[in-house]
Amino acid sequence: MRLWIALYLPLLQLEVFRPYWLGDAGTVVLDQNRVSAMSTLARGAGVQLDMRRGGVQMLLPDAVFHQREPLREQEALHRVAMALLQYSPQVTGAEDASMLMDVGASLRLFGGIRALCRRIRQTMQALGLSACMGCATTAGGAWLLAHSAALGKPGRRRSLTMKSLTPMLDRLPLALLPAATPWLGWLHGVACRRLGELRRLPRPGLQRRCGKELLEAMDSAYGEAQELFSWIVAPPGFRARVELPDRMEHAEAILLFAHSLLVQLTGWLTARQLAVTKITLQLEHERGRQAIPHTVLLIALAEATWREEHLLRLLKERLAHLDMAAPVIAISLEASQVEAMQAPSDSLFPEPGGSPEDHHRLVELLVARLGADNVLQASPQADHRPEVANAWVPVLQKNKPAALPDKLVRPAWLFARPVALILRNHRPYYNSQLKLVSPAERIEAGWWNGQLVTRDYYIAEGEDHVHYWIYKERIGKEDAHTVWYAQGVFG
Repeated sequence: MRLWIALYLPLLQLEVFRPYWLGDAGTVVLDQNRVSAMSTLARGAGVQLDMRRGGVQMLLPDAVFHQREPLREQEALHRVAMALLQYSPQVTGAEDASMLMDVGASLRLFGGIRALCRRIRQTMQALGLSACMGCATTAGGAWLLAHSAALGKPGRRRSLTMKSLTPMLDRLPLALLPAATPWLGWLHGVACRRLGELRRLPRPGLQRRCGKELLEAMDSAYGEAQELFSWIVAPPGFRARVELPDRMEHAEAILLFAHSLLVQLTGWLTARQLAVTKITLQLEHERGRQAIPHTVLLIALAEATWREEHLLRLLKERLAHLDMAAPVIAISLEASQVEAMQAPSDSLFPEPGGSPEDHHRLVELLVARLGADNVLQASPQADHRPEVANAWVPVLQKNKPAALPDKLVRPAWLFARPVALILRNHRPYYNSQLKLVSPAERIEAGWWNGQLVTRDYYIAEGEDHVHYWIYKERIGKEDAHTVWYAQGVFG
């Protein structure tokens, strides 16, 4: 079953300059010195479409003017298309700032049409764009329902069968159909104001007067003609950039725009069946004579992912701990390292204590919050010297620990540095007098690199029954000045 969702962006001309979540600033967009779009504040002051600049300034002296930029609008539609690819591989553009997507094969994956529509609305909010949505079994019908939603009139905008779609379309104004725009005067003169009334007119006479384009558009909306589309294809690599509407110094404001880049990255990864292991966020500062080098944030992941929520959480932690050298005027996001997306696990029962994916997400969150040098993992080395064998490396670093003999008795905790012990009654003392409970283990190593170690290790027990790993340096035959050290504690 084919099911279409149409998105209509009625405020696209306006929101390419100022996303809706930054508030209303009395913004007006001019096209050839006439108003083509306005904010709610400007409309409330009396500004209307096709009004000249002088008339707007009389009604709203503090109005913020922008010249319409079709290139920005096309870039915004491209960002929308990239983000929507996470819901369906069949996404295409349509006339009048609209996008169409065939979601018939995606309903089960996202939990039904209502859950899918809710996810799409959240994606559009992250992009900072207002959208009206229509759902129908034909692309033309979904497009008409989405545009009717922009009129603000009550009524359903979702139809899952052709039987329910037909009466919904019959009630729509004829002016919504672009092919009918040149003939609206004549059609209104014959009392034809709705699509249902247009369908009842004789087709031969309607074709002679208005041409076949009007009939073809009507037949496509009602599912009586074949619809052909050219699908949008994700590029081989991903790099997205957005200019900020003002100089920003706070991480919270920058995160809003970074989120819009992340939803595009999620769509691109899904369309290419890839997962990202490293992303690069670049913060651009002043240009020109007072240029400041860009701030680059490199985020490495312990496990490849394509989940927007996880990437957003990591990015939020990194930005929260970042000291910005100067205000930011633009940001860009790049997928620096990707790999093939892994299929989900086929395990019937969940892992006890959380899955490996949960562990990797926790590690990545700790690295983003504390820094890569402060989250370490054990990396034992093939060396008898404890201070060399007990090595630690960053947790995100790929390493292969050396295999150690199983018969070696080693403490669970080693001190950062050996602790020199005092002697009492010719016996080592640490919190209490220590008693040797094991034979000596002699270690002689390091002659090959000039760091020779000659020690005799023992397990010693204190009066509180705590066991320590102690040693003495072999500096000659034993005497009253023998130096003992404690290097670890057994669990």
